[in-house]
Amino acid sequence: MPVAPSASTAHPPAVDVKLADHTRHQIALRLLPFLFILYITNYLDRTSVAYAAIGMSRTLGFSDRVFGLGAGIFFVSYVALQIPGALMIERWSARRCISLILIAWGSLTALTGLVHTPGQLYGARLLLGAAEAAFFPGVVIYLSHWFVRRDRAKAGSNFMAAIPLSFIVGSPLAGWILGHPWLGIDGWRWMFVLEGMPAVLLGAVAFFYLTDWPRDAAWLAPEQRRWIEEQLQEEKSAAKQTVTVWQALRSRPILLLSSVAFLQYFMFYTLVFWMPTMLKRQSGFSDMKIGLWGTVPYVVGLIVMLLNGWHSDKTRERRWHSAVPQFVAALTLVGLIALPPSMRLSIMLFTILCSTEAFLPVFWTMPTEILSESAAAAGVGMVNAVGSVAGFAGPYLFGYLNSRFGSFSYGLGVMAVSAIAGGLLVLRVPAAPVSKEMLSS
Repeated sequence: MPVAPSASTAHPPAVDVKLADHTRHQIALRLLPFLFILYITNYLDRTSVAYAAIGMSRTLGFSDRVFGLGAGIFFVSYVALQIPGALMIERWSARRCISLILIAWGSLTALTGLVHTPGQLYGARLLLGAAEAAFFPGVVIYLSHWFVRRDRAKAGSNFMAAIPLSFIVGSPLAGWILGHPWLGIDGWRWMFVLEGMPAVLLGAVAFFYLTDWPRDAAWLAPEQRRWIEEQLQEEKSAAKQTVTVWQALRSRPILLLSSVAFLQYFMFYTLVFWMPTMLKRQSGFSDMKIGLWGTVPYVVGLIVMLLNGWHSDKTRERRWHSAVPQFVAALTLVGLIALPPSMRLSIMLFTILCSTEAFLPVFWTMPTEILSESAAAAGVGMVNAVGSVAGFAGPYLFGYLNSRFGSFSYGLGVMAVSAIAGGLLVLRVPAAPVSKEMLSS
């Protein structure tokens, strides 16, 4: 005769589910809003030169080629320090590293307001790239310390929603500051100072607010700490591999992810740095009006990014959720080339184009899901480093082609080819954790 379950054993599953849901929600509520604010600050500081270029061209006479090189040279030092920075965060302390990174890049952003020559602009951007290098790969690794796999695309989309929101906030703000010189100092110089200061303050806050590991989280109950540590350990054990950093860096999956990142970022960073200039030259609007119009594409992009991350987690599918936005981007870029110029049409096409940024959070779940813990830090660093090379190549090549041929069409065509190739390659990324043999091949 079967024994009826006792009161003490009848309900543990429901208790476990309640504990799990509460822990996952509490972790997300504690970490994601603060990381979200940090990333908004990061993108405001990194891309402020896109709007400053409008003022620089007036007061300093910088050409498209100078601006393209100034926008892109940031990524030379940014790329060089990606892997060391990611490994340092993984092996030392994310809390300390993120705090120092914020203070350094905020200070350097403010100092960019002092430039007068192309050489000074290049030097300031190189230093800023070095300061910011470890932030993004470090946060990707940091999220894998706290979020189980089924939550990572949604967590990533909530974090990376800061990218479009930074433009929603930053575009009208930049347009307003550009048009308001103060104390005889140009507006674009004030823009660098005012956008750099928040990073310094947030760096000090990050040191005390962030927690490196769940085991150190005094803001979680003991049973919550045990649950999240056990869940993360189970996922690590399921795909546990012991590989060297060198094996990880030369493996086919990581080389494939790196190629996809390069092609995707080529299109993305070119759009980020050149859209304000393209809108300005087509419309002749005031700086303030360009800033306001520049928010429209990113409002829609924010919504699409959140929906794409949510749907990717719901379906547990990554590759098509990253590839489809790239194919849409390619079609949109062809439209910008082929359709007759119109401000309304351009805003609509730029809106669609910005919406394709939805690939970002889904794509960045892939390295930590298919790589073991020993390979993930180096792998994420390499993927972001190679992708960030496109941050130099894209804006610079676009500026060069425009100076050479007097038309944006050539650069838009190169972006379209890059988007198609990136979409095709991402479909070849492994859908499941890779074995040691695949990493070693």
